[in-house]
Amino acid sequence: MPLHYQSCTFRYNRRKRPVIDELELRFSPGNTVLLGPNGAGKSTLLALGASANAPQSGEVRFGDLRSTNRKSLSTYRRKVSWLPQRSSTLPGLTCREQVAYVGWLKGMRERDAWRAAPAVIERVGLTAKMKDKVNTLSGGQQQRLAIAQALVHGAELLLLDEPTVGLDPTQRRRFHDLLVELRGAVHVIVSTHDIGDLDDAFDEVVVLEGGVPRFQGSVAVFESHASIGSAPGRRLESAYSALLGSVEQ
Repeated sequence: MPLHYQSCTFRYNRRKRPVIDELELRFSPGNTVLLGPNGAGKSTLLALGASANAPQSGEVRFGDLRSTNRKSLSTYRRKVSWLPQRSSTLPGLTCREQVAYVGWLKGMRERDAWRAAPAVIERVGLTAKMKDKVNTLSGGQQQRLAIAQALVHGAELLLLDEPTVGLDPTQRRRFHDLLVELRGAVHVIVSTHDIGDLDDAFDEVVVLEGGVPRFQGSVAVFESHASIGSAPGRRLESAYSALLGSVEQ
C-alpha cells in the first residue's frame, strides 16, 4: 500500500457538517478491519479511497497515485477496487461472463478479460459455478464472486464495505478464510460495525467514530484495551466499548 488520507475533508452538502474533517490516516499493508458504529463515516472513507467521491480539500493517495489526478485516475482505479454495500450483477450472465464483463469495464481488452476470469474465479473457490447464472448463487457465493470481480484486473487493494451483512455464520467463516488465503497477494480493508468480524484474518484494527480515528494498531494491542476481568470470549467487545466510551467521557 499504503492508502493515505492527507488533510481530507468531505461533506455531502455544503451546509452540513463534514462527515470527515481534516482527516490524517495512513493504513498499513496487509488486512485491516475498519470498525465503527453506524454513521461513523466508514462508507464515506472507503468511497473516498476508491475515488467514487472526491474530498473538498486534502487528498487520498495510493502509493504515488492520487485519487483526484485525472491523468492517472484509470490507473488508480485499476489498482484500487471498491465493493460497496450493494454491488450489482447482470442476472442473465454466467459467473465467468460477469467477471469478464467487469474486467472489460475496468479497461481490459475483451479477450484478456475473458481469459483472466477463470483464474480469479478459481481463486475464490467458485470453479464449479463457472457456467452457472449469477442469480443462482447463494449470498456467500455472491460475495466470493464480487471479490473475483475486484481481482480480475489486477487490483492491489480491495476496499470492502460491510461485506458480511446478511451472511450466515458458515458463510462468514468462509469469507474470512478467503481473506486469509488472499493475505500477501493483495491488501484488504474491510469495514464493519460488528465486532464479531474481528478475527485472525486481520493484521490491523482501525476504529472510526464521528469521522475521527480513535484507534489504530494490531489486534493484540486492540484487545489490550479490554476491561480487567472481562470474560475471555468478550474481550474484543470490551476493548471496543472501552475505546468508544473513552471518547464519550
